[in-house]
Amino acid sequence: MEIKVTMNILVAEDDDDLRELVAMMLSVEGFHVQTARHGQEALERIGEHMPDLIVLDMKMPVMDGRTFAREFQIRYGRSVPIMVLTAAEHAALRAQEIGAAGWIAKPFHCDQLVRMVRSHLRM
Repeated sequence: MEIKVTMNILVAEDDDDLRELVAMMLSVEGFHVQTARHGQEALERIGEHMPDLIVLDMKMPVMDGRTFAREFQIRYGRSVPIMVLTAAEHAALRAQEIGAAGWIAKPFHCDQLVRMVRSHLRM
C-alpha cells in the first residue's frame, strides 16, 4: 500500500484574484493550500496548522511581507522555507533581506511557479 503525503502550502497575497489563482494552480498539482490576505492573517493560519512552504507577497496591507517574515522567524525560526512572490523592483534583494529560500517575480508563468514550489519543498 502506497502512502501519499500531501504537502501544505500557505499563500499570503493581498490581491484576491491572484491569491485564488495561485491556490487553484497548486491545488491542481496535489498540494493542500491555505490562503491569507495579509501577514497577520498568515500568522493566524500558521497558528492553526504549520505549512511546509510559505509563498509570500511583500507588499500587503495590515502586515507586509517583511514584518511577517521577521515575526515568523522570531516565533518559529527558519523551520519553513519562504518563497517570495513579488512585483517589487529587485525581487532577489527583497527575498535575500528576509532570508527567503527563493523568489519569483510577478508576472510569472504558472509552470514556473509550480517548478519553484516543488524545488523548495525538496530542500
